[in-house]
Amino acid sequence: MNIVADESVDRSIVDSLRKAGHHVSYIAEQHASISDSEVLKIANREKAILVTADKDFGEMIVRLKRLSEGVVLLRLSGLSAERKNVLVSSAFLHHGDEFLASFSVVSPANVRIRKLGGSV
Repeated sequence: MNIVADESVDRSIVDSLRKAGHHVSYIAEQHASISDSEVLKIANREKAILVTADKDFGEMIVRLKRLSEGVVLLRLSGLSAERKNVLVSSAFLHHGDEFLASFSVVSPANVRIRKLGGSV
């Protein structure tokens, strides 16, 4: 799967997704400190699902109706790096295709997926 990881995503999660065979562009490696709007443009240009821990993307995608291939919001603060890696890898293994054209939230308790009105 093609993924853009926002710089709010832990490096260990990026590494874990790459090890699972996903193509991950990491904003912190290429375009550190760019705006959320620019991050979304990159994800759209690459036709990639955006993975982020930044709740601002929820407003951009859901309320302002900015188009997207899909956004996965990680709500995993306070967990160990290993636990985060397991939860995110498992979410992509079991729900990866469902993340397309959706706004999804991965938390320790569950994965919530909300289909969006359209994608780019």
